Amino acid sequence: MAGKIIADTLEHSTAGSLSTEYVVNGSAKAWFHFNMLAATIQDSLNASSITDSATGTFLMNLSSALSSSEYATLSASGDNATHNASADTNEPRSSSQYSHNHWENNASYDIANASNSALGDLA
Repeated sequence: MAGKIIADTLEHSTAGSLSTEYVVNGSAKAWFHFNMLAATIQDSLNASSITDSATGTFLMNLSSALSSSEYATLSASGDNATHNASADTNEPRSSSQYSHNHWENNASYDIANASNSALGDLA
């Protein structure tokens, strides 16, 4: 049996209320937790696949597209190395794909534990 809930506000018994607009607009529309060494997705939401483009560079492919290519991405990665940095870049970037890059000590590097997310509106 399918159902529908229609609400403009969520209210907690002791913590106050919140407009449902914040829940819809403030939630990640896609996220990936993946292993760059094995090129496998370990867990995800709205992820169709990842593509290994080069050392330290993966394309994140979305199952359901976002409304435009103007969305925010966040990333994190690390394998307990001394110096870690990762970033999502704008190239290539579309409503259904974006790039994740990882560097260590100023060099592209694949690691076993990477993650990122996309925040925007679904198409």
